[in-house]
Amino acid sequence: MSRYRTLDVAVDGGALRVGVWEPESDEDAAPTLLLIHGVTASHLSWSPLADRLPHVRLIAPDLRGRGRSSGLPVSAGLSAHANDLVAVLETLEVDRAVVVGHSMGAFVALVLGEEHATRVSRLVLVDGGLPLDLPDGLAPEEVVRLVLGPTAERLAMRFASVDAYFDFWRGHPAFARDWSPALEAYLAYDLVGDAPELRPATTLATVEADSLDQNTGSAIADALAALRHPTLVLTAERGLLDQLPALYAADRLPRLVASYPGLRHEAVPDVNHYTIVLSERGADAVASAILSAPRRCAS
Repeated sequence: MSRYRTLDVAVDGGALRVGVWEPESDEDAAPTLLLIHGVTASHLSWSPLADRLPHVRLIAPDLRGRGRSSGLPVSAGLSAHANDLVAVLETLEVDRAVVVGHSMGAFVALVLGEEHATRVSRLVLVDGGLPLDLPDGLAPEEVVRLVLGPTAERLAMRFASVDAYFDFWRGHPAFARDWSPALEAYLAYDLVGDAPELRPATTLATVEADSLDQNTGSAIADALAALRHPTLVLTAERGLLDQLPALYAADRLPRLVASYPGLRHEAVPDVNHYTIVLSERGADAVASAILSAPRRCAS
């Protein structure tokens, strides 16, 4: 029997699609991880990590507006995502979980930890969660284009076939060294509609709505100021286009991390913002960090 399954969880406005990887053995009580994907991703971005954690229960929703949750109304911000995640935990009868978030998912994880503190045991933030170094006064669409670049432009594109979508991503520098069957499954899942009008499940309006709250609201600052849980931050060596500086530039990180007492940081070498989760070496590093996070956060 496969350890992987999906289910739909009732939330405000409809149903949230959730991927679950059950532990391969039930000899001992397995820990539960709640995995929160990035801004235009889906729960399948966590498949490489799931392969490395066979004795852990993994719960990974498609956030509203993404994946097979794309039919839900656009969220009212990060708090709406946090409320959805509580509904997922309640449906699956999970009192508390280790929460792991990548990119925008790391910001959602922080808000979940602040607004629903009893549902979280500790946080692992993967190349996200800390304030981005952005110019003041940018409109939401400008923030999206500055941070995501060609990825944002992709959301308005149409593709004649799954292979055409693969070709688009094969030209992306982030995956030049890391094409894999797991990546193809993740990319194919991203498409909705019918050929020759296949499109990414996420819309630009969805991304802009969450970006506005993430970058101009007070929720992230409040959560970081309180930081109610042991928290480990992992940062990628390179950015979304496999470039330097990374999303969190190396020369800025020490000062940024020092701003939040109790926060622990680890740089992950030889990965970019995507391949920190969507490559074998990235998934290896994240899995190792998750398994040893209690010791590191206590050091």
